[in-house]
Amino acid sequence: MEHPIWIWQYQQWPHFCWNNDSLLNLLAHVHELQGRLLGKMSVMGFEAQSASSLETMTEDVLRNAEIEGVILNAANVRSSVARHLGIDTAGLPHPDHYTEGVVQVLMDAVRNHDNLLTEERLFSWHAALFPTGRSGMMPIIVGDYRTATEPMQVVSGAMGKEQVHYEAPPSEVMQTEMNKFIEWLNVVDSLDPLLKAGVAHLWFVNIHPFDDGNGRLARTITDMLLARADGTEQRYYSMSAAIQKNKNDYYDTLEYTGKHGLDITPWLIWFLQTLQEAIEAALAKTDKIVQKTLFWQKHRDMVLNERQIKIINRLWDGFEGKLSTGKWAKMNHTSQATALRDIQDLVEKGILRKTDEAGRSTNYELIIDIQ
Repeated sequence: MEHPIWIWQYQQWPHFCWNNDSLLNLLAHVHELQGRLLGKMSVMGFEAQSASSLETMTEDVLRNAEIEGVILNAANVRSSVARHLGIDTAGLPHPDHYTEGVVQVLMDAVRNHDNLLTEERLFSWHAALFPTGRSGMMPIIVGDYRTATEPMQVVSGAMGKEQVHYEAPPSEVMQTEMNKFIEWLNVVDSLDPLLKAGVAHLWFVNIHPFDDGNGRLARTITDMLLARADGTEQRYYSMSAAIQKNKNDYYDTLEYTGKHGLDITPWLIWFLQTLQEAIEAALAKTDKIVQKTLFWQKHRDMVLNERQIKIINRLWDGFEGKLSTGKWAKMNHTSQATALRDIQDLVEKGILRKTDEAGRSTNYELIIDIQ
């Protein structure tokens, strides 16, 4: 055979190697961030933990699909995740059958992270992603490995000007390749669990065992292994969201690694850096959740109406623009007079204050004093 083009064509495949010295400091830092996040969440109440997990898992499902150009309805996803977490779904739509299936895949992966990954389990995940047996308008094999005789290629570009980014192993070796992968994944070994998640992601993507959905399932397996590494079925950071933000680098790094032999150091560096970004984003959100929790603890005995509680929560969760009586009235479907009374009441109670900005209308902001 001539010099290999693809990673799986090397004689030692799939015995990957990497430079531990290049990863050591980065890996230690990610572990430190991981511990800090889990430590912060452990001292928060069940309600705050559930709220954080709801936000994270909703985003994870949305971004995992979005990376592949599949846009899901955010309200449907949130409703399905909330139902699975036992959180009130009042005001949310009833999720459609497809969304429910996609959410169930992530739920099974993270809630049962210590369970073995079996072929049957993997096939069930795949079937949930393609309940109609089609990818778009094209019929595909669902719940089983691909069997097509033509090469499985990742391509881009217009017809006649296609660029082949990667070619996967032929279909006739799928069973053998996946047996090796699944056996390795289920073995308890001394490999750092975060590195194992990174290796698994790359290995699965390079096998490309299905007609479609390989990227989504690779990230699902990653979520399962990260949940295993965290030791909790609650998710507080989204790897898929971080990948989506760096999608071009993601594909570029996968392509480079798939063409440059079995030393996967560049991929593992990228994976850990992206994981670091995901956890740092979660830490920033967690600080906000802690502040919000302390705020409500401080004001727990204060009598507030539903309109006031609604707007205060909106101010905490990300309010666009400035709060005025006009916006208050519009958001609560009430009169300007009622809006002004609500706001003045909150000013008197020390929850809102007028901003210093000059303008045609008076604006208000939260008083964040939770020392």
